[in-house]
Amino acid sequence: MNTLTIRTAVPTDTDAVERLAQLDSSQAPQDPVLVGEVGSELWAAISLEDFQLVSDPFRPSGEVAFLLVERARQMNRAARGPGRLARAFASVTGHARPRPAARLVH
Repeated sequence: MNTLTIRTAVPTDTDAVERLAQLDSSQAPQDPVLVGEVGSELWAAISLEDFQLVSDPFRPSGEVAFLLVERARQMNRAARGPGRLARAFASVTGHARPRPAARLVH
């Protein structure tokens, strides 16, 4: 059974990411890069800067690529800070987060 690992690329991954880009007839993604590793081999990589994706066309890497895109989107959203609804709530109430409801004591 092979395990899927999604992680940030490290300098030692440069050659493997370049190889993926060559197999995919594309340029290598710009740093920072997330990689999808199955077992001990990279199957796909995505740039967190511009979401450029490369994957191994000789492996069933479509689902790995999909998961990388979703994880990159999550990380991008988290880096942008609170969403539109949270900012609107804060502007109306003056609070960064909703306060818990008051407890009634009998």
